[in-house]
Formats: sequence, C-alpha cells, structure tokens
Amino acid sequence: MTVETHTAQPEIAANPTQVTNTPPGRKAGRQVSLNGNVSPWLFLGPGLVITLLFGFYPFLRTVFNSFTNARPFDNGEFVGLANYANVFADPLFWVAFRNSLLYVVCVVPFMVVIPLLLALLVQRTIPGIGIIRTAIYTPVVASMVVVVIIWQWMFNDRGLINGMLQSMNVITGPIPFLSNHWLILMCAMVVTIWKGLGYYMVVYLAVLSNVPSELHEAAQMDGAGSFRRFRYVTMPAMRTTMILVGIISSVSAFRVFSEVYLLAGPTSGPGGQDTTLVTLIQSSGTGLSAQLGYSSAVSVVLFVLTLGLLALNLKLTSSKEG
Repeated sequence: MTVETHTAQPEIAANPTQVTNTPPGRKAGRQVSLNGNVSPWLFLGPGLVITLLFGFYPFLRTVFNSFTNARPFDNGEFVGLANYANVFADPLFWVAFRNSLLYVVCVVPFMVVIPLLLALLVQRTIPGIGIIRTAIYTPVVASMVVVVIIWQWMFNDRGLINGMLQSMNVITGPIPFLSNHWLILMCAMVVTIWKGLGYYMVVYLAVLSNVPSELHEAAQMDGAGSFRRFRYVTMPAMRTTMILVGIISSVSAFRVFSEVYLLAGPTSGPGGQDTTLVTLIQSSGTGLSAQLGYSSAVSVVLFVLTLGLLALNLKLTSSKEG
C-alpha cells in the first residue's frame, strides 16, 4: 500500500507585479513617476536659476540704471536719456570707441590667418611635433596676469627687446613701449594675439582633420602644387570656420580689458589715451564716487555695438554661404 504525501506549495501570483519584497512590519511606499514634460526642467532648473540671478537680472538692472543718476548706496532718480546724451558728448567715450575699433581692425586679421598657418604646420607628423604644439598652446592656459608681466619685462626700457636692438646697434636709445600711448595699445594687441593663437589653432586642427585626404591626393595627381591645393581644397573647407573665428575674435577684441588695463595702468595710459570701452566702464563705475548711471549707459552702448558686429558677421556668413 503506497501512501502519497503532498507538500503544500505557496501560490505564485499570476501577475509578477504583485510580488513585493517589503520587509515585515513595513508598509510599501508609492512609486513616484515623473512626467516626461517635467523631468527635463528639473535638470535645467539649477542652471536656469543661476543664469537668471547672475546674468539676466544684472543685465536688466544695468539697463534700468542707465536711465537714472544712480550712485553707490543711492538708487538715484529717473533722468531719461540724459546719461546717453552725456556719453555721446564725452570726448573720452570717442577715444575709447576709437581704440576698441582699432583693436578689432588690427587684431582680428592676425587671429584668423596666423592660427590657420600654424595648424597647417603642426598637422604634419614629424619628430617633436608634440612639443611644438604644446609650446604654441601653453599661452592659452597661462594666466593673463602672468602673460602681461612677461611682456612688460620684454617691453621695458631695459627689457629684452630694447636690449637686443641696442646691442645690435639698431637703435641708440630705448623705445618707449610702455610710455607712448600708441605703442602701449600696439603692445596690448601683441599680447592678445600671442595668447590667442594656440586656441584658434586647435579649432582649425579639428576642422582640418575632417578634410578628406582623397581630395588632396586627387589634386596632387592633377598636378596641383601646395599653394593651389591650399586655395582650392583647404580654403573652401575652412571658410565657415574662418568666419566663426572672425566673429569670436572680433567680439573678444571689442571687449578687451585685461591687456590694456595691466599694461597702461588704472589711468589707461598718458592722459587716458589708451582707454577702451570696457576700461571706461570700469573707471567710471567703480569707487565711492562712481557714476553708475553713466557707466551703465556705456555698457548698454557696448552691448548694442556688439550685437551690430555679430549681425554684420552673420550677414557676411549667409552671403558667402549663399
């Protein structure tokens, strides 16, 4: 006689979601599901708050102050367009505008052309090319204060440049690089160009790596030399990037501050003749006797000029692409 024994088996729920691993004596919590339209804003929220607090609000406050005679610890009163009238009637503003415009005209062509030539040079695979690339890019990561101190030593009356020229009997006396207002401005341009070459070189290198080598090989088989390959193969591929570099460098040159301030000093050169728009904003908008309304008006004018410069560059870009 056989006795069959049956062991009681736990019932398994037909729906797997009904099985929970909740510890005894603890209630199961509700699952929170985020709406697809809400979750992106949770990631963007911190950045948007920082932008609104430290970017958008100061901009609106600057525009508002430009219509008042605000001073430190005094909100001032509404004066309409009086600050803008004072700006355009101020001879120092036109000196600053001239210097900023001259800065753009002199710096931007070098920033567009020289980094491209350097990129073509360091693109070649030759022994020691990594050291050359590092040497060109090092000024980009260096502090602007350190860079200016180095160039101040070179431009000094007893500095490297004057010492070499005098030892070669090229000049009889030191060149006043740091006392003549035109030379100070030119020295600041040299610092700007020297520090920015490596950055734009890397931009060009990234684009040159995407130019198909088959195009160069086909042009070479057709008998095209190095110059013709550069003109008809490299330049068309680099046109958009060159315009982009021109836009970025022109905006940066129009807003130059550190180089001029550190080389010319707080007075912006002899008689303030090396004043740029940004140094004018700094000098008129700081201190206990600061004219915040006037400084804000200059800031708004600089903003409008920058927008106009960007619009001009974009128009040139669209016309060339069309």
